[in-house]
Amino acid sequence: MRAIFLSVTFLVAGAALVGCSSTAPEPQDMARTTVQTAPADLQLTCASAAATSAGVDANKVLPVGSQQLDATRYQVELNASGQRYVCIVDNMGAVSSVQKAA
Repeated sequence: MRAIFLSVTFLVAGAALVGCSSTAPEPQDMARTTVQTAPADLQLTCASAAATSAGVDANKVLPVGSQQLDATRYQVELNASGQRYVCIVDNMGAVSSVQKAA
């Protein structure tokens, strides 16, 4: 009886180890490598600009997505107390537009 118990225990432990030994995908195969996101400081700059535009406290604005538009500009999507905004900012931190998303 003990031998059967030990055999089953080793089989279960072995199956668990096999399930945990997957390899990570190559960097070029990862989802986040296809889009360059805005640096955190530029996202916060947009959050501040959206707070002013929305008339809400800056603590109530959260960046929810971003992407690089070209060599110098980023688009940042924001949630300002439930309202969606889109901000365009350059790599120097100059905000060129903040608009309420449709």
